[in-house]
This record gives sequence, structure tokens and C-alpha cells, in this order.
Amino acid sequence: MADIRPSTTPGKWFCVLSILLAMLVILVLAGVVVLYVAFPHRGEAIPHTPWVGEAMRKGVHRLPTLDNQREHQHANQHH
Repeated sequence: MADIRPSTTPGKWFCVLSILLAMLVILVLAGVVVLYVAFPHRGEAIPHTPWVGEAMRKGVHRLPTLDNQREHQHANQHH
């Protein structure tokens, strides 16, 4: 009679856990983007946690974006 029990090797559990962790990170990142677009990007405070919106604004201002690069190039042309 054949053994029909699923094998539970550590390699399979590592694969499943790594996929679950990756999906969790993706969902959290997507939630942060949606939260930023819904509130701070439009100039509104996040209800009950205004410090989160301020932290998001500071982080976005530090990231290189097309607008930041244009301002930097414009400033360098005048010097």
C-alpha cells in the first residue's frame, strides 16, 4: 500500500514561509502607498495619527523624484 501522507521536509516549509512573508511585505507596502495617496499626497492629515502623515511627507521629500530632480537641475543651472 502506498504512503499518501504529504511529506513535510524543511525545504518545503521554508519555501511556503518565504512566499507568505513576501506576500505580507507586498500587502504592507501596498497599504502604505494607498494610505499616502489617500491623505498626505492630497494635503490632508491622516485621522487619529497625524504623525504618520508627517513622517510619510518627510520620507517622500527625501526620495529622488522627477520633480525633485528638475528642481535640482534648475538650481544648478543658475549657479
